[in-house]
Amino acid sequence: MDSRQWNYISLAGVLALVLVAVWLFWPPATQIKKGLDIQGGLSVILTAEKANVDSASMERALRIVENRVNGLGVSEATVQREGAASILVQLPGIKDSQQALEILGSTGQLEFVDVASIQTSETVKEGTKLVKGTYQVALTGDVIQTAQAEADTENPGFYAISMTFNNKGKDEWGKITTRLVGKPVAIVLDGIVQSAPTIREPILDGSSNISGSFTADDAKKLATVLQTGALPVSLKFSDTQEVGPTLGAASLNQGLLAALAGLLIVAVYLAVYYRGLGVLSWVSLALFALLYLGVLGGLSRAGAFALSLPGIAGMVLSIGMAADTSILIFERFREEVGMGKSPRTAAKSGTKHALLTSIDADVVTFVSAVFLYAIAIGPVRGFALTLILGLIIDLSVGIFFTRPMVIILAESVIAKMPALWGLKGGTKNA
Repeated sequence: MDSRQWNYISLAGVLALVLVAVWLFWPPATQIKKGLDIQGGLSVILTAEKANVDSASMERALRIVENRVNGLGVSEATVQREGAASILVQLPGIKDSQQALEILGSTGQLEFVDVASIQTSETVKEGTKLVKGTYQVALTGDVIQTAQAEADTENPGFYAISMTFNNKGKDEWGKITTRLVGKPVAIVLDGIVQSAPTIREPILDGSSNISGSFTADDAKKLATVLQTGALPVSLKFSDTQEVGPTLGAASLNQGLLAALAGLLIVAVYLAVYYRGLGVLSWVSLALFALLYLGVLGGLSRAGAFALSLPGIAGMVLSIGMAADTSILIFERFREEVGMGKSPRTAAKSGTKHALLTSIDADVVTFVSAVFLYAIAIGPVRGFALTLILGLIIDLSVGIFFTRPMVIILAESVIAKMPALWGLKGGTKNA
């Protein structure tokens, strides 16, 4: 395969990828998911109450909080460590922030208590708050294997939580219910009685229900906490912020307007200064943008990306670097033509040296962006990610589209009309 065939195959491959990219991100308003600062939602930082918390406990707490967030059904939610003793939770588009806070803040400590052991003068009922140490725990919730909300068949209009126990819990629950037939057992979550049903018969199959005056949301919330288990450390809300979607939309519009204005200024400059080559840069930037959006659309579909304002900043910076790559290619090409080389020779050698220079410059930025992505948290990672993707796509467009196009044009039309392509003086044909 000669170099000319390779150039045409390269162009065809880029155009094929562009078609795939358009399919991935179109329509962009729905295919590219939005982050907290654009879509609006809830941002929470949970911090351990104890000063010295081991890393293993925080990691387990992180997994439990993640599972609780997944139970909320919020897309593009992020849960990650922040420092040694804090967890950052971001919930874009959350509808009921109060419910979310209740689920995240619950310690999730479930206990099954023989009502007869409770030392209180009050009648034990749903909502009764018990004092630690005034009752005997028969079984704890760490033996629960699954928990889910379902309609309460005995109380139409209300919901219950069905649970299944692991093997250890099945045996223990069987013994407890056999011993307490005809007596009430209080089901206590974080010190508050959720219900106190009377045991009618021994429950030996490893399953049970929590019934009461639960709405669908209350039952789902309780099931989520039971399913994920108790937190190994006590967490408190050290910071809570609600972001309105109106503010996010306004910020998005301003960011996009700034990006388009900058792109327009760059496009006009390239056309005036480089003429035909400047128009070629328009095509390169357009392909860069389409491929960029395609990658973001693909990551969004996979649940690995949500567009944030820092992410838009990374995209704007990437656009400038993409324009810079085209400028390096054009300047080196014009410089070598000015040295007396033919357009054909200058296109091959000049574009090669220009791309090597661009790679050297981009590698420094790429390493910095990768390091930033590795150590950053929250939206800052969005900036680093979009910058990393922009650098990769920029060099790919330069290697597989801009350079082959300059070579193809240099072999055909540039030598015939050098002034139209921004070249000064005459050119050699060889």
